[in-house]
Amino acid sequence: MTDHVHDLASVRTASERLLTAVAALDNAAVAEPSRLPGWTRGHILAHLARNADALVNVLDGRPMYASAEARDADIERDAPRPLDAQLADFGKSAARFQDAAAVPADWSRTVELRNGVVDSASQVPFRRWAEVELHHVDLGIGYELEDVPMEFTAREIDFLTERFRGHPGVPTTRIGDGEGRAWTTGGGAEGGPVAVEGPAADLLGWLAGRRDGAALRAEGGSLPALPPL
Repeated sequence: MTDHVHDLASVRTASERLLTAVAALDNAAVAEPSRLPGWTRGHILAHLARNADALVNVLDGRPMYASAEARDADIERDAPRPLDAQLADFGKSAARFQDAAAVPADWSRTVELRNGVVDSASQVPFRRWAEVELHHVDLGIGYELEDVPMEFTAREIDFLTERFRGHPGVPTTRIGDGEGRAWTTGGGAEGGPVAVEGPAADLLGWLAGRRDGAALRAEGGSLPALPPL
């Protein structure tokens, strides 16, 4: 069972870790390209701030974003800001999310996210945790998937393998990290089963579209191509 209180504490810790790391940058570094194609580090920081506000909307029963176009426009608007503005916005938006999540509520209720996706409200803190951890890596400032808490890595692999379960483009795929943890995903495409094994960080990188899977071993077929998130 999801412990949203635990996850909120983890979001706070991850956010503080990111803020500390970003505070060591300068304005020029914020304007440099991130690891995400077409986005600077400023784009990532702007996205994280607006995502926090969007998840407040979700918890309050409002649409996550006014529209896809508005979401993108807000990120483009905020991306060029200097470091101090980025830090202040991220910190304030993170606090707004924590405050909204601290209000007594029915955490078993269903909420609506982007593109008609629905989930339990109890999963919203973990979704925010994923945003902060993965985008911290995307900044390319020394925080790697190997540095992400192992609890998060295992749970995000759980989440992503479930997301790709039955996907028509992914054959049955059995995944193992060599440490006793195993998952099954895919099953909607012909072929397989394919057995994929490697370090947990590399498995997460492959599933999350952050690594090409070159460090993974595949048996019973080639490494499956995964759809974008």
